[in-house]
Amino acid sequence: MSSYSITEASGRQKWVAGVLVIGYALITLMPLLWILATGFKSSPDSIAYPPKVVFEPSLEGYVNLFTTQMRQSPEYLQENPPTTWYEEVVHDKGMVIAGPSRFGERFMNSVIIGFGSTFLSVFLGTLAAYAFSRYRIPLKDDLLFFILSTRMMPPIAIAIPIFLMFRTLGLSDTHAGMILLYTAVNLSLSVWLLKGFIDEIPREYEEAALIDGYTRFQAFYKVVLPQAATGIASTAIFCLIFSWNEYAFAVLLTSGTAQTAPPFIPTIIGVGGQDWPAVAAGATIFLVPVMVFTILLRKHLLRGITFGAVRK
Repeated sequence: MSSYSITEASGRQKWVAGVLVIGYALITLMPLLWILATGFKSSPDSIAYPPKVVFEPSLEGYVNLFTTQMRQSPEYLQENPPTTWYEEVVHDKGMVIAGPSRFGERFMNSVIIGFGSTFLSVFLGTLAAYAFSRYRIPLKDDLLFFILSTRMMPPIAIAIPIFLMFRTLGLSDTHAGMILLYTAVNLSLSVWLLKGFIDEIPREYEEAALIDGYTRFQAFYKVVLPQAATGIASTAIFCLIFSWNEYAFAVLLTSGTAQTAPPFIPTIIGVGGQDWPAVAAGATIFLVPVMVFTILLRKHLLRGITFGAVRK
């Protein structure tokens, strides 16, 4: 009898698979690690050639990211010594802090627009997906195809009509306008993903709830939604990633009040050119909310669709 199993990998196979996974992870994470490291470099180290792997850590990039600075004479600097560590970082370059930068405002715009559009996309997508899944709707297949067709064309291809429409409606450079736009773009993805999850939920669960005296809305809220938690979490992550990282519409339709972080970060200019440590610091901070959001929803992503409130 053979000692090999067709269901369990051998020790050598596991070792090779582990090496491949670790190698792939390192290659994938290398750009992120380089961005993280660049955020802690000084300006000369960030543009050094050959690139410096070992360097003296500095918070210059983060200070430059959150402050605006102006150059002063040596006499002024001597008469006004720094009182805090971040003022000392700026003081060493012969400059003083003139005030806060606009990164905080742009970051909060990203939070408002990204999470606002994600909530609307998932909320409206869940209702629409439930209707398509449970009710007999005339021309349902045609409507679903029409919803899907809105995803076939690159959003930037309709940028000019949207720009003209937003200007006419007064939605240019507004939070509401960007939330509505990102919701419209994400809605097709939301409907199709959630419909697939809701289709997998047995109708008998709702029928049992209706027999027990639940209304249709109560059956939807207390039976379907807990069962669809996995799909809702997955859809929310995909919608947030698009809204959070979107660049083209943000450049075209915003310039001040509602401008998000993606078009702002590349414009950070330092003394003598692009301030790469500040750009890397901004990119690092900008990555954190999506990472935290994904980690918080991790348990829903790993939980099977059949493990819902009814089964418990």
